[in-house]
Amino acid sequence: MRVAFIGLGVMGYPMAGHLAKAGLDVVVYNRTRAKAEAWVDAHNGQLASTPAAAAKGASMVFACVGNDADLNAVITGDDGAAAGMDAGALLIDHTTTSADIARNLSARLAEQDCYMLDAPVSGGQAGAENAALTIMVGGPQNIFDTARPVLMHYARAVRLMGPTGAGQLTKMVNQICIGGLLQSLSEALVFCEKAGLDGRAVVDVISKGAAQSWQMENRFETMIDNRFDFGFAVDWMIKDLDICLAEAERNGADLPITQIIRDYYGDVREMGGGRWDTSSLIARLRRK
Repeated sequence: MRVAFIGLGVMGYPMAGHLAKAGLDVVVYNRTRAKAEAWVDAHNGQLASTPAAAAKGASMVFACVGNDADLNAVITGDDGAAAGMDAGALLIDHTTTSADIARNLSARLAEQDCYMLDAPVSGGQAGAENAALTIMVGGPQNIFDTARPVLMHYARAVRLMGPTGAGQLTKMVNQICIGGLLQSLSEALVFCEKAGLDGRAVVDVISKGAAQSWQMENRFETMIDNRFDFGFAVDWMIKDLDICLAEAERNGADLPITQIIRDYYGDVREMGGGRWDTSSLIARLRRK
């Protein structure tokens, strides 16, 4: 199977690699050409000079870029993937975007007899590298059934959440939960410090009970050590929470805590932490 992968960032690079290791014929495009060249050298794939060239002849086109504008540019812009997609081809978008762009792109591609699944992921860089991502998908059942075996090359869980846009809406729920968990964990660890408790001992005990979470088990040590130079960046979390808040404005959901945490992330960015991991919310508390 010939596939195209557009966007070789910290997530896309290993995801495309898993497809190549599975024996698929992978053609890649990245706006920073040097990264695409490095990927081709590592995986014996092919390099395309434009998204349209990458998509030509591919039965599936994967995209994993930054935001709505980036996605529009690589799909419908000049030399975008849509210009190269053959009838019957499928776009699988792993970018975290608004639900609106998923619906709009799906309608746009349908005009040329192509299909789309919005398929944002959770699991971070480690999940991408270890083929352990969770993928939440929006789109038609029959198209999902075709794509699922391919998605499983880098996922531990893949689920259809509903029609087009439902994948992105589910990812919004995911980000709302993560923000709240990280703020609570930050406050708890700072409380430990102020109370004279051993944070590591405390987490060892409470992580065996009802307070346990993925964030606690995977981030508490680096949070205690004030290390944030890895993982999912604050800049991207701000973008994601802005999407959540905009969607809530439309559907009437009340997200007061999410708004507060989004503003807290803005404080972290002002501290110079735009590229820090999202667990850096604790740094904001420690500066007081």
